[in-house]
Amino acid sequence: MTTHAPQAAQTPQSVKLPATLDEAVAALAAMPAAVPVAGGTDLMSSVNSGQLRPAALVGLGRISEIRGWQYQDGHALLGAGLTHARMGRPDFAALIPALAAAARAAGPPQIRNAGTLGGNIASAAPTGDALPVLAALEAVLIIAGPGGVRREIPVSHLLAGMDMLRPGELIGFVRVPLLHAPQVFLKATGRTGPGRATASVALVLDPARRGVRCAVGAIAPMPLRPLEAEEWVASLIDWDGERGSLVPEAVTAFGEYVATACIPDQPPAADGTEQPLAPAVLHLRRTVAALARRALGRALS
Repeated sequence: MTTHAPQAAQTPQSVKLPATLDEAVAALAAMPAAVPVAGGTDLMSSVNSGQLRPAALVGLGRISEIRGWQYQDGHALLGAGLTHARMGRPDFAALIPALAAAARAAGPPQIRNAGTLGGNIASAAPTGDALPVLAALEAVLIIAGPGGVRREIPVSHLLAGMDMLRPGELIGFVRVPLLHAPQVFLKATGRTGPGRATASVALVLDPARRGVRCAVGAIAPMPLRPLEAEEWVASLIDWDGERGSLVPEAVTAFGEYVATACIPDQPPAADGTEQPLAPAVLHLRRTVAALARRALGRALS
């Protein structure tokens, strides 16, 4: 669960299996060329395709402290070793419904049983289902470093490359606010059944702050936040009365607002003529609009 994954020219010559997070960090410090591995769903894909030849591995599967979660001051502190299958269970879904929905949509059972929350974040694949949910929830990462040092960075900063993991650091935990309000995750795959998202939308309501937070995934290298669309629709919601009283036209307009913000029109040509979007891009914009519209409708129903 680290973005520091140097390549080597040969197969792994050493495998370490630490029992604690600090032992894992120490193992990485002692073997700078080592690659940490938890579920291995992304790592093995890179190895099998010839893109990565790790000189050593640090296995994280025996670190029990990062395989569960705990409550902390109105937040859930999620271990980076939580699997998608575990996050998809009803008890977890009662706490963070959108993240549970994303975990259940992460792929076939063998992927959900092995893949982990921290691995989804560290690999930072644009199609990672958990990423737009974490962005919408404004989650914070607890990073473990050498010497027992812990530091915190917003997950959005890591995904945007604003604050990267340093050599020897690992994602230990993810702190997520418990909003006790509706939240929704939807994705389009372009085919029936589990598959990689062509577009995804996470939407959460935050009644305490009278806010709507939305993140769009899979259409860009990192989840996109349509901040103006969030503020606009939040100003229309009756937070003290019936939230579901928002008129259908406003819900539809929100979807279009989100889609246009995330997939803007082409700039005019040099002679001032309008440049239409390519059919595939226009279809993607319509998909995002439909997902955002449905997500808001479900959250307000």
